[in-house]
Amino acid sequence: MRHILLLDLFSTLVVDREAEDLGVAGVLGVEGEAFGRELEAVAYERFTGAYGDLGNTLRVVAGRCGGAPGEEQVREATELRRRYVRRLLHAVPEGTVRTLGGLKRAGWRIGLVSDATAETPLEWADCPLASYFEVTAFSAEVGAVKPDPKMYLTACHALEVEPSECVYVGDGGYGELPAAAALGMYAIRTTEHADSAPSWTGPTITSFTDLPALIAGSGQPADRGQGLGTADTE
Repeated sequence: MRHILLLDLFSTLVVDREAEDLGVAGVLGVEGEAFGRELEAVAYERFTGAYGDLGNTLRVVAGRCGGAPGEEQVREATELRRRYVRRLLHAVPEGTVRTLGGLKRAGWRIGLVSDATAETPLEWADCPLASYFEVTAFSAEVGAVKPDPKMYLTACHALEVEPSECVYVGDGGYGELPAAAALGMYAIRTTEHADSAPSWTGPTITSFTDLPALIAGSGQPADRGQGLGTADTE
């Protein structure tokens, strides 16, 4: 059995998004509360990339609030949103980075399966996590959100593996864990950054650093539990 690990991003590897929409709304010239409501109203469209790039997405949301921002306003708001995400992606716990390094050196192939709006893929390549991942399936690029099987299968196809060969780890938001398990994946919940699925009765970790030990002692087939690696101690 090949060692394949698929990971959620927000609330799994890093804290969840902090939208800080008031600042963006001000730059776009619209009222902050209305902007926040409209962001929520079109969440599905934003997460599936229905409005195209980040600049156009912000323009559409501002328009729903009655605004008509100019190009310079959109450019500034776009950079502001990117800075927010950049900060989140660079605030990775040291233990998470060490654990990813240990898993990768032990032969694990790692993919990302993330519900993320357009700004996250823009910042991904330069964040501390990127070098540990062979493939990414961002919802804004896939055109679907979890628990749609397309999200998981996009990563599987890119890695040329079957879902049954994969361990999936996520906080459990939006039904991602049952969906992964339904595809045959070994699904694990993490509560390190959020307790998003308290009704989950499957395996659970409280820190990403606990992942190797949990899989090794999980009762899965032996070849799934061998060679897992551990967090580096260097």
